[in-house]
Amino acid sequence: MARVENEVRVVVESSMGDASWEAKIEITSLFVRGATLLVLSRPKLESWTQALEALSLGQDITWMQTDRGPTVSIQLEGERDCPEVVVEDESISMVTVRIPIALEEGWVASHQARIRRFIGSL
Repeated sequence: MARVENEVRVVVESSMGDASWEAKIEITSLFVRGATLLVLSRPKLESWTQALEALSLGQDITWMQTDRGPTVSIQLEGERDCPEVVVEDESISMVTVRIPIALEEGWVASHQARIRRFIGSL
């Protein structure tokens, strides 16, 4: 059986000024495809950096847990005994999506490098 690639991405759409960016979370699998909007700020990006550090230490993480906008959680051993991402969009669509992902070697380091580049370009 071929390996199915599921994907969860945060995509910056445009600048909303010097302090924030319009972005979206995109989720893609054979079963579900969707997106939700969010506003990124430097503090949110810095909290993603901290979350990635915790993930690299083997801890489950939750990012952007607020009452406004989506929340992203990564559980290293999800409901199906594999890593999964949970995106909860309670404030806008009231939808929660749970998707298994492959956290291959270098995944966290790759994300850390991308966020450093983005923050460094500001």
